[in-house]
Amino acid sequence: MKTLVWVEHDNASVKDATLSAVTAAAKLGEVHLLVAGSGARAVADAAAQIAGVGKVHFADDAAYEHALAENIAPLIVDLMGHHDAFIAPATTTGKNVAPRVAALLDVAQISDILSVEGEKTFTRPIYAGNAIATVESSDAKLVITVRGTAFAKAEATGGSGVVEDVTGAGDAGLSSFVGAEIAKSERPELTSAKIIVSGGRALKDSETFEATIMPLADKLGAAVGASRAAVDAGYVPNDYQVGQTGKIVAPEVYIAVGISGAIQHLAGMKDSKTIIAINKDEDAPIFQVADVGLVADLFTAVPELTGKL
Repeated sequence: MKTLVWVEHDNASVKDATLSAVTAAAKLGEVHLLVAGSGARAVADAAAQIAGVGKVHFADDAAYEHALAENIAPLIVDLMGHHDAFIAPATTTGKNVAPRVAALLDVAQISDILSVEGEKTFTRPIYAGNAIATVESSDAKLVITVRGTAFAKAEATGGSGVVEDVTGAGDAGLSSFVGAEIAKSERPELTSAKIIVSGGRALKDSETFEATIMPLADKLGAAVGASRAAVDAGYVPNDYQVGQTGKIVAPEVYIAVGISGAIQHLAGMKDSKTIIAINKDEDAPIFQVADVGLVADLFTAVPELTGKL
């Protein structure tokens, strides 16, 4: 089986989410990559070095610079004539591209897979992660998105793939890039951080969140996350949100401060290697998944912990 993996990148380097998708694709058979961008030859060359990759299809066109799904999907469909499956990481952009590919191919997409059980059999979470479904496709072509935290990252070097130039239809005329407001932070990116400190609604307001969570995160060199309740209350921006409707993370250490542990939040972080919970409610659901639990007032415990570091 030949699998085409869409490479997520910024026209300069390959993003980590792609490496997990390559690992999943390798379980199906031969792995080919697609790098679609503008002036992204360096990305194609780097992608060819990923372990296990046989070929890199490189489409260089101004229409692909910002990864507009309306432009990229037809290019992928053209390449699917020579491939049996298409895989994209289950990131914001990957989840934008894959459904369009599935619609153009007239097949059912299999979303957010956790494992590959057979050539056309996979597991995926349902009911906010409360149950794991085993699904089998009967379609001739597969379109799949991969949960990055469920698969180890492929080695970024050591491969010897061949780069092959391809062309597509270019601009489909259905959408245009207007602009992007990208939050910049000196802290690690949330989905790739090894340590995450997250705060919940108990932190009262944005000033308290900043004064309590940020010093601890800075001491640990950690990324900062938040529950949906904290985001909805305006304590922090949307891109901090961890959970079913936010970002899916699996760091080495996840510290949940003042988070009750609603199932929607647990769906986004329960794969973390070590979960530490600080909450004054000893019956909070977060303690059911925590490896280390501290029943205490966060306004006393967190500053004390920060001071000890």
